[in-house]
Amino acid sequence: MKRFFGATPLDRITPETVEKFKRSRARKKSDFTGRHLRPATINRELACLKILFNRFEDTVPRNPVSKVKFLAEDSEQTRVLTAEEEKLYLLAASQPLRDIATMMLEAGMRPEEVCRIRRENVCLESGYLLNPFGKTKAARRKVPLTVTACAVLARRLEKVKGDFVFSGRATDQPIIKVNRAHVGTLARVNRIRAEANESPIPRFRLYDLRHTWATRGAMAGIDLVTLAAMLGHSRIQMVLRYAHPTEEHQFQAMRKLQSFVARS
Repeated sequence: MKRFFGATPLDRITPETVEKFKRSRARKKSDFTGRHLRPATINRELACLKILFNRFEDTVPRNPVSKVKFLAEDSEQTRVLTAEEEKLYLLAASQPLRDIATMMLEAGMRPEEVCRIRRENVCLESGYLLNPFGKTKAARRKVPLTVTACAVLARRLEKVKGDFVFSGRATDQPIIKVNRAHVGTLARVNRIRAEANESPIPRFRLYDLRHTWATRGAMAGIDLVTLAAMLGHSRIQMVLRYAHPTEEHQFQAMRKLQSFVARS
């Protein structure tokens, strides 16, 4: 936004100007993936711009972003990692991405939730950690931990200094993002597979590790109410966006139904 609007006074930014900004971002390709920016990304930028104007409502009486239509988003996310893809990804990932990814796969946490884990909120003896962050009460929750997740946290607690388990360059601040490391890991995995004359694994987002956990939880038989609570969602409907039973799991469910009917 700073590059686009430059030194333009706030009262000179019109809805037409914001529309031009929206179109320019739609033509932009991501520095990380080389793909065009997703509508959701552009909408988040527009939302940020709208909030900025609201902060200066005494100076600018009309918010120009309120007159701009946001882009339609495809909110359905169906990418779920296979066990083989997970293994290849974690082997190729460097630290701290490997531990962050492991926590997402083992506990279903959001990336930012993992990065902001504080030492004082980890209760290994009780098998959970406290996540005090989030916009809703449901997001602020106790997160049950698997044996693998506990092992990751125990190792990091021994090595890291400061309050954050995943600290950045400054030990008193958490890591902000690992997107670049994620993209690099995917590239390494597919480079190795290309050298072995194997097909590349389909691209996925870091957030899809959370989708993978949710889908595995649903297939393991965790009811939707419990799954929503573990994910930090206040509504069951939100879980339906993440839980996508595989085709094989659906066939297994049909065989179970067939056996039940045959016995009745």
